[in-house]
Amino acid sequence: MTTLIRKAALTIAGATLTAGALAAPATAFAAPASAATPTTAISVTTDRDNDRRDNRDNRDDRRSDRDDRRDERSDRGNGRSERELRVRYQAQPNFYYCGPAAARNALSTMDRDLSQDDLAREMGTTENGTDSAHLITKALNAKLGKDVYRTTEVSTPTADDKQTDQMRRDVVTAIDNSRAVVANIAGTATDTDGTPHAFEGGHYISVVGYRDNGNTVKIADSANPDQSSYWITTEALADWTATRGYSA
Repeated sequence: MTTLIRKAALTIAGATLTAGALAAPATAFAAPASAATPTTAISVTTDRDNDRRDNRDNRDDRRSDRDDRRDERSDRGNGRSERELRVRYQAQPNFYYCGPAAARNALSTMDRDLSQDDLAREMGTTENGTDSAHLITKALNAKLGKDVYRTTEVSTPTADDKQTDQMRRDVVTAIDNSRAVVANIAGTATDTDGTPHAFEGGHYISVVGYRDNGNTVKIADSANPDQSSYWITTEALADWTATRGYSA
């Protein structure tokens, strides 16, 4: 009886020990697995987020590049918003040399160093002045050796919107090609500073710059060295050339 009881006790103890030994490794492996699983999930999620972020950044960069190229094409199509030519200014020496002086100042922006007397002979200038913008155009082309200037007449008492728009385009195109414009004007116009400029008997001036996409232009005026340059709206300049014209 005692022997049977001892065997039974040993059998039960062995079973208990065996069960404990089998359970321990399962618990031991389960803990690292439980701890490792969140770590792996976090790593995968972070990498995926980074990939998405990188893809967004790459798309933004490509979009920015496309926008830059589109802006460059637009700039080339629309020209510049402003530009000024460098003028080696000379005032006219007498009351009737405004035509030769304006032409000479215009040509100086293209590094042509010519005398007003030479241009006066080319234009047929007398004490009565220079007859028309056509003579200015002819002289400019002769001195440049190529027909790049043309005359635009403004035959109406005031310039209309179409004529003003045409002048704006002509001025911007000429100056973007490093050519000053010579305008034949008459009457009084007020510059952007509020200063009036009166030439009731007629006058020639050089247009040597523009800003605000050509809505305002810079004048080189040979009549008075103290007012050798000023800005005026293109609309005012167009009206100033009414019944006359300009070379561009």
